[in-house]
Amino acid sequence: MEIILLQDIQRLGHKDDIVTVKDGYARNFLIPQKMAILATESAKKILAENQKQRAHKEAKLVEEAEALAAKLQEVKVSIGAKTSSTGKIFGSVNSIQLAEAIKAQGFEIERKQINIAEDTIKEVGKFTAKIKLHRKVVVDFEFEVVSE
Repeated sequence: MEIILLQDIQRLGHKDDIVTVKDGYARNFLIPQKMAILATESAKKILAENQKQRAHKEAKLVEEAEALAAKLQEVKVSIGAKTSSTGKIFGSVNSIQLAEAIKAQGFEIERKQINIAEDTIKEVGKFTAKIKLHRKVVVDFEFEVVSE
């Protein structure tokens, strides 16, 4: 069944994408939860018109995201954590703490935009996280975890 997504759905697609899913998934979950609508001919025409109108706004958002990405590349963030004598962290460092550290530097980044490859970090060192500023702009952000 072809549907038009009304919002971003992880591992399925982005808002306004036309995707094919199984009938039950569409009828029983996506459509009742207002995450998608049926991709009829009239819905496709309306979608095409909306995308034309939104293209200019989209270009401006991508430009702003790329400017923010360039600024984020220059920022150095270090997160302090209590550690044992061997360098293991008591607890862990996750995207929430990284978002707070970036916010302290003056950037508004939500924790949902940050993806740390190891989910949680349990030792001292340098790590890389991916920050999704826009669906077309993803930044590799390096940060350091240090002992307090």
